[in-house]
Amino acid sequence: MMVVAIVIFTVVYILIASERINRVAAALGGAGLMLALGVVGADDAFFSQDTGIDWNVIFLLFGMMVIVGVLRQTGIFEYVAIWAAKRAGGRPFRVMVLLCLITAVASAALDNVTTVLLIAPVTLLVCEQIGVRPVPFLIAEALASNIGGTATLVGDPPNLIVASRSGLGFNDFLVNMGPVVLLMLLAFVGLARILFRKDFVADPEQVDRVMQLDEREAIENPSLLWRSLVVLALVLAAFSLHGVLHLAPSVVALLGAGVLVAISRLRPESYLAEVEWATLLFFAGLFILVGSLVKTGAIARLAAAVGGVAGDSVPAAMMLILWGSAALSAIVDNIPFVATMSPVVDQLVRGNGPLGGQNGLWWALVLGADLGGNATAIGASANVVVAGIAKRSGHPISFWEFTKYGSLVAVVTLGIATPYLLLRY
Repeated sequence: MMVVAIVIFTVVYILIASERINRVAAALGGAGLMLALGVVGADDAFFSQDTGIDWNVIFLLFGMMVIVGVLRQTGIFEYVAIWAAKRAGGRPFRVMVLLCLITAVASAALDNVTTVLLIAPVTLLVCEQIGVRPVPFLIAEALASNIGGTATLVGDPPNLIVASRSGLGFNDFLVNMGPVVLLMLLAFVGLARILFRKDFVADPEQVDRVMQLDEREAIENPSLLWRSLVVLALVLAAFSLHGVLHLAPSVVALLGAGVLVAISRLRPESYLAEVEWATLLFFAGLFILVGSLVKTGAIARLAAAVGGVAGDSVPAAMMLILWGSAALSAIVDNIPFVATMSPVVDQLVRGNGPLGGQNGLWWALVLGADLGGNATAIGASANVVVAGIAKRSGHPISFWEFTKYGSLVAVVTLGIATPYLLLRY
């Protein structure tokens, strides 16, 4: 069954990359084949924590999409868009830097998927206001969210898995990952100036009009805005207090969405219109596909091979874990990969050999999994969400356009992580 799972996954990946058929159809079709051929069963696909659909991710996305849908009715996104455009003087590169830095910082405090759900609508409006193509800005924000999310325990789902297995805490992540993430963000800003230089040409007349606008006039429903902001603040606070409240982010998002829908008294079609149903279905199919690789032992074999090849050399082990994790996280979702790889790293770190007690192996896994996800359009959850929002707005991001920029950013940031790991650990 392992060969069957690998073949189906490979074919689906090629179809998604070639864009010959819709990516949702490819993912759901592949998932259906896995189930029909008995590679995984219904229990594996729908109820297993290890091999099934990650309902926490699905309902986190759904809850935040509903919250965003209610917020959109208030005019707050238009307000922030005009404010950002004016603060940047209408200059596209400054707009990109401002939005990317906001995204990176917010992704460290929250999770990167929630952040891009909130920032992407603002970006679309800013680009419309100054007359530039939004695709490069959305790609840059997805990349920035994955870099920024690396810095903290709550920034990216794989970090939570590593923390649970290793015993590393919030401050451990901040102290060990914070410095290198700052370096990578500085490099990313410089790289963005080169990569997207052709898209930094705004319409002067539109810029002049934006500079004359009063962002306060964009607020259409001040009462609903304040109520929505209170609920959103409580949701974000609950995300940050995950270790104290012991509430899954999905539960928090659903509670927040339910409360906001109840107090907003809006018609369901107004806020449900913002739900990215295609994105949710794509995730469901992708989870089943990757779960099939986990169920058949394909990912476990790869993870064990990494541990076996590393031998007794600490530098070799760190580099193999860093670059190996990056390569695999570019192809499969990094959540099940880290869940499979973390026991291997735990065994190496807890062992009595030369690799025993080397926490640098954990940081190599974190950096490889988080940064490697930038390489392709399906390598990280934030990338998939941004692509879904872009397509619905009439600005589709092709697999190869994202990969063209993302793979270069991934290589550069991993190149920065390499000497950092070797010198510090």
